[in-house]
Amino acid sequence: MADIWETKDIKPMLIGVEGSPFDGDEYIFELKLDGERCIAYLDSEKTILKNKRNMLMLPKVPELTEIHKNVNVRCILDGELAVIKGGKPDFFEIQKRSMMNNPVKIDMAAKKYPACFTAFDILYFEDRQATDLPLTERKKLLQKAVKSEDSRFAVSRFIEKNGIQFYDLAKQWELEGIVAKRRDSKYYFDRRTKDWIKIKYLQDDDFVVLGYVPKESSMNSIILGQYSNGRLVYKGHVTLGVGGKPFRRIKALDKTSCPFSKILKGNENAVWVNPEIVCTVKYMMKTESGGMRQPVFKGLRDDKPPEECVDNII
Repeated sequence: MADIWETKDIKPMLIGVEGSPFDGDEYIFELKLDGERCIAYLDSEKTILKNKRNMLMLPKVPELTEIHKNVNVRCILDGELAVIKGGKPDFFEIQKRSMMNNPVKIDMAAKKYPACFTAFDILYFEDRQATDLPLTERKKLLQKAVKSEDSRFAVSRFIEKNGIQFYDLAKQWELEGIVAKRRDSKYYFDRRTKDWIKIKYLQDDDFVVLGYVPKESSMNSIILGQYSNGRLVYKGHVTLGVGGKPFRRIKALDKTSCPFSKILKGNENAVWVNPEIVCTVKYMMKTESGGMRQPVFKGLRDDKPPEECVDNII
């Protein structure tokens, strides 16, 4: 078996389902940070930071170049890359940063809204892989690997048993939500598992961009989809202006035919595009039929492949 430290191409374990708040002796609960998932490869000499698509992220967040100094052993950490704004993670700021290429603009953004990395799991410690250890043992190993925390690097805290109370606290502070994780769960690369349960307060979701319907007043209705049992299913629309960079990226995609067996009402004049781009949409609540009330376009995200946009609510 290849050494994951040498290959450095980890695809992280994924949350399998979304549910409601609950208490449970078999679970631990931690905050769900509104950022970008990253894997950090740290040793005594350097930091390597990669997102879920294995893209190097330090050119985007150069202020994190030396977070390897926060650990005392060679290790691989799973965590969240975020920008804290107004005391809370700001999804828009970290996504905007991840799409920047101009070093001058990146430097300006790093000074105004510096990024941070919060580790919540450890996959490698000194010279061995740790993924077969139960989660609670990995948490202890993570604490052992870290020698200091600061504004650029932190370890995610968790509580045991009291998921409902913890969720209520996240709700009180208007944070994204919490994640329930089974105490004895192992870490499975590139697998969506029910051992991790997403419990959200602020409602948003990720969708595959399937096309757009031109509207009046320089607006478009973006057609959304998700995967269910390996097939794309229709998930409605969200309005987006034509003047910004997100729509220019969507419009530049190769055109294709409708991915569904029949064209649904409201999509008769649609321009269909290859399902290559993922966007995040926030909304007030879900309707009984699964649609979204008052959807608002939140942004494109390059860190997530379309295949990970699945309908997984339980």
